[in-house]
Amino acid sequence: MTKRPQIVVSQQDHEALIDLALRALGRAPGAALLLQEMKRATVVSDPPQHVLAMNSKATFDYDGRLYRDFQLVYPSCADFTAGRISVLTPVGAALIGLAEGKTLSWKDDARVEHSITVRAVQH
Repeated sequence: MTKRPQIVVSQQDHEALIDLALRALGRAPGAALLLQEMKRATVVSDPPQHVLAMNSKATFDYDGRLYRDFQLVYPSCADFTAGRISVLTPVGAALIGLAEGKTLSWKDDARVEHSITVRAVQH
């Protein structure tokens, strides 16, 4: 597995996402990955426009398939068919804080490797 790229999150998102991940550990498939990502995140007051933040939209490649204009949301707003991905899914946890052009790879619980690359971010 390659080195993980830097991720950047706002102070407000960082605190909320750590709390969310801790409450969901053992119950949501992406909670452990989200917590792991928040532990290594660079926390700033205002992330750059090319970085995916909560409620931003992204076009991304996930395991070789292109997804266009999906919004990263909290679990209560998630609806994959409407293009809203929960940050508590493995894909959502991998997307948060990634910059355009960056790729994150990780292994799931079955040790299968996955990869996600952000192509474009919209706020």
